Amino acid sequence: MDRFSSMEIFVRVVERGSFTAAAEGSGMTPTMVGNHIRELERRLKGRLLNRTTRRQSLTELGKRYHERCLEILALVDSAELDAREMQNSPRGRLRVSCPVIYGTRVLVPALAGYLDRYPEVQIELSLNDRFVDLAEEGFDAAIRAGVLPDSGLIARPLPRSPRIVCASPAYLARHGHPQVPADLAQHNCLAFMFAAGPEREWHFPRPDGSGAEHISVRGRLDVNGGLALREAAVAGLGVIFQPQVMLQEDLDAGRLVRLFPDWPAPTWPVHVVHLPDTHMPPKLVSFIAFLQETLGHGSEPQSRFARGERPVSNRQHAKSS
Repeated sequence: MDRFSSMEIFVRVVERGSFTAAAEGSGMTPTMVGNHIRELERRLKGRLLNRTTRRQSLTELGKRYHERCLEILALVDSAELDAREMQNSPRGRLRVSCPVIYGTRVLVPALAGYLDRYPEVQIELSLNDRFVDLAEEGFDAAIRAGVLPDSGLIARPLPRSPRIVCASPAYLARHGHPQVPADLAQHNCLAFMFAAGPEREWHFPRPDGSGAEHISVRGRLDVNGGLALREAAVAGLGVIFQPQVMLQEDLDAGRLVRLFPDWPAPTWPVHVVHLPDTHMPPKLVSFIAFLQETLGHGSEPQSRFARGERPVSNRQHAKSS
C-alpha cells in the first residue's frame, strides 16, 4: 500500500470518527480503510487507535503520529499550491546563458523592464563566449548568434546582428587602407576561434545586390573571446570582423575605423534557444515573449523556423556576439 495514501486515510478516520464515515465519498469500503490503518500499525509496530464497537480514540502513539501526518500533508498541499502558482504566473529562478558582448550591450539593458514587470522572477545570467549545454548545465535558455543547424532545441528569432570590418588608425597607417573586401587577403586579419577552428572565411554582400564576396583571410592571431579580439584590434594588431554592437563605441571614439562603409553590413541571425517542453514554465514563456516584444522578432521569413518551431543543434557552430 502507498504510505502517503495511508496517512491521508488515517487523518480522515480521525476527523470522521470511524472507518465507515471515512469510507463515505472516498471510493473505498470500510474494510479497505481498515486495511490501510492496519498496514500503518504494522509499519509503526504499535496501535494507533483504540477501537470498540461504539467508539474509537487515539492512542498516545496515534496522537503523535496524527500531529506529524497533519504537518506532512500540509507541506505537500503547500508544495502543490506553489507548483500550480508557478505554472500560472512567472516566478522562480531563470538561468540564462549569453555571449559577453550581446549580454552586456543588449540583454542587460533590457532586463530592467522584464524584472520590473515580473517581480517574482530572479534571473541568473551567465555571460561567456563558450558554448553551453542547456540540459547538462541546467540553463533554461541561451542566446545564440550564427547559423543554427538542426537538433533537439527550439529557436526563437531575435533581430539580426550587423557585423562590420574595422582596424585601428595605427594599423592602417602602417599597412595601408584596404579599399574593397578582396584587399583583406593581403592583411593580418584577427579571427574568432570556434571549437571547430578559426573563422577565416569572411562573406560580404555586394553593394549592387548581386550576391556576396567570399574572402579567405589570413592572420597570426586567433582568439576565442570577442572582447579580447576587440582589444587586439584597438592595439593595432590587425583587422577585425565582429558585431557592430561590440565595436560602435570604439568607432565613435576614433579608436577604430570602419572599412568598406559603402558595402552593406553582413548580418548574423540571433536566436534565443531552449529545450523542447510541452509545458513551458511561465517564467520562460514570459522571458521569450518579452525579448521579442522589446528587441524585436528578427527578420526571418514566415516559416516553421521563424515561428520558433525549428530545432537547432546542441553542438552548433554558433558565433558569440
